[in-house]
Amino acid sequence: MASPQSAPGGAEPHATRQHSQQHSEQHSEQHSEHGAAAPLWPAPVAAGPVRATVRLPGSKSVTNRALVLAALADAPGTVRLALRSRDADLMAAALRALGAEMTPSNESADSVDWAVTPRPVRGGVSIDTGLAGTVMRFVPPVAALADGPVFFDGDPHARKRPMGPILGALRALGAAVEGDALPFTIRGPISGGEVVLDASVSSQMVSGLLLAGARFEKGVTVRHDGPPVPSMPHIEMTVQMLRRAGVEVDDTATDVWRVQAGPVRAGEVTVEPDLSNAAPFLAAALVTGGAVVVPDWPEETTQGGDALRGLLAEMGARVERVPEGLRVTGTGSLRGIDADLRDVSELTPTIAALAALAEGPSRIRGVAHIRGHETDRIAALATEINRLGGDARETDDGLDIRPRPLTGGVFHSYADHRMATAGAVIGLVVPGVEVEDIATTAKTLPEFPRMWAAMLGSEGLSEGLGGGR
Repeated sequence: MASPQSAPGGAEPHATRQHSQQHSEQHSEQHSEHGAAAPLWPAPVAAGPVRATVRLPGSKSVTNRALVLAALADAPGTVRLALRSRDADLMAAALRALGAEMTPSNESADSVDWAVTPRPVRGGVSIDTGLAGTVMRFVPPVAALADGPVFFDGDPHARKRPMGPILGALRALGAAVEGDALPFTIRGPISGGEVVLDASVSSQMVSGLLLAGARFEKGVTVRHDGPPVPSMPHIEMTVQMLRRAGVEVDDTATDVWRVQAGPVRAGEVTVEPDLSNAAPFLAAALVTGGAVVVPDWPEETTQGGDALRGLLAEMGARVERVPEGLRVTGTGSLRGIDADLRDVSELTPTIAALAALAEGPSRIRGVAHIRGHETDRIAALATEINRLGGDARETDDGLDIRPRPLTGGVFHSYADHRMATAGAVIGLVVPGVEVEDIATTAKTLPEFPRMWAAMLGSEGLSEGLGGGR
């Protein structure tokens, strides 16, 4: 089993200490917003090498894009093996409020087939975004097609998430927008055309405009002007799914995307497994010296989570495709890494957890934008790793992590699903870790606690992990 090795510590820089203290205060504020402190989940310690097959539910990113396109299509369509989670349920509820008929079938705890019948987009409704970036950024361009005002609000922390660029873009394209962050109100009609925005805080600013752009009278041309756009694979996913729906998209020029006005073709979409959600399970193989298989890993995909294959291999895992899917095997070595995660920033919490357990130092770069995710993930990771005795230091665009022996303690989640799973990874080999609010994993992985327990209790195949069909 891999174990953390000693390394010289060092005084924490004043700026980092101050930022971590501020983040702890922010965490307390979030608790007061949500009421009483969330319960603690004792993270189970692996008794030995983990050996399991973990079947994952569908991709949130694919599910929510597919649902938007189905609701804007020219005829009824179907989204099969869609994720059933808080974010995906919020998206379905938002589209239903805007007029689409959403009929579920073949439901399980985390999977559903949706029959979607498009209807004219209607106003005079309210949308709950929760803490879902895809809902707060993909649905407003759809709402700009409505026949009346649409009001948006979400969880308290959602009001702090960046929304200015896409709301400003909607104004420039003809919609009336009251507010620059949640809560806000959208009023159509929207004419479309060309718009310039800074999408450096989130690729969702671009994807949201592209998904609805074919329904704008003039289509839409989006020009990015600013620092590099993060998570570019997510924009590539949007473009690919639009093209499969018969929408003409030109992305030949750097940082420019053109969507021609026209129909969105209805069809049947089958959602791939969520590769980013594979991260903590595959990490379990690495930290325990075991082996985990994720079935149905696609040969080709635009999901950023596919980068796990290279990242985990660099950190010491043996990664191989097998007939069932993808297998990751721990080799007994857990190396530090120097990685630019700009395009796959959702993997940062898992990679940081591995880095805290590694045999050498790590540097995570290119992820300044994750300060605006569900929480300030850079500050949160530094705070929680250091709370357990680690040595994680914030940089302008990421983290420097040096190995130190970790001890048990509370690992706060900040209502962030990926923070919670990062704590679970550390808890596999550090006794006494208690993850606060493990239920927040329901945002994208509603069965996580059961899946984690089944993985640890399995010998070989774990039947039904994740409830996939």
